[in-house]
Amino acid sequence: MNNERELRRSIRSIIKHVKQKRLNEEKQLRKIIRSLIDYELSSLHEGQTADTDPTPNKSTGINVLEDLLKKIIPVLETDYKILTTSDDQRKSFRSHIIQAIVNTLKPVEVNNDASPESVNEDIEIELGDGEEDKFIDIRSDAEKKADEEPEDPRADFGIEGQDETGRNMAYSSFKKIETNVIDSFELLSADEDKELFHDYLIANVKLYFDKFETELAGNVSEPTNQAYKVASGEENDGDDLDLDLEEPTDDEIELGL
Repeated sequence: MNNERELRRSIRSIIKHVKQKRLNEEKQLRKIIRSLIDYELSSLHEGQTADTDPTPNKSTGINVLEDLLKKIIPVLETDYKILTTSDDQRKSFRSHIIQAIVNTLKPVEVNNDASPESVNEDIEIELGDGEEDKFIDIRSDAEKKADEEPEDPRADFGIEGQDETGRNMAYSSFKKIETNVIDSFELLSADEDKELFHDYLIANVKLYFDKFETELAGNVSEPTNQAYKVASGEENDGDDLDLDLEEPTDDEIELGL
């Protein structure tokens, strides 16, 4: 009898030990699984954060241009969308802005490419002892200014045949962004960067003008269906009803039908 009791005690002890061991193993397993899950979630979060960071372009010229566009496009968009009287105004604005960018970058590029030797040669030529150097200008400052500058600077800015309202708005708008364009271009020294900057600037300004025009036109048609047309009266109104009515007979006329 004692042996049987001892045996049962031993069996219960073994079972308890096995259960405790299994419980410990389960806890350890859960801990390992939780650690793996935390690691995977952390890796996923890091990957998503990295994807949101802007990836620099391989070209410095394009990177500089991207920063410039962020500054000038909102200005051009605001001024462009003010011109709602006619298409000619917006076309004129677009043409003047693009032409102004081209004209502005040309002298900047020439000055950047000029060598010190060529600058010295120009200075030596300008300091010559010609007859013109002996001329004494007796005009007043106001007269000199009147001769040197046109009465309306927008006249020189303008393109012949283009709408003047669009020209005037383009002149005002370009004055706001001119310094940004020049400063950005002057950051570049490599010919490849300058060429990419120039070409992509013109292309992007044109594309943004296309985008503005589409947004301004608002020509996207709203989806509809037959049921809406009937319910709203777009179809089958009183004037368009095609009712097939037979002529009344003589008997119906007599009966007042």
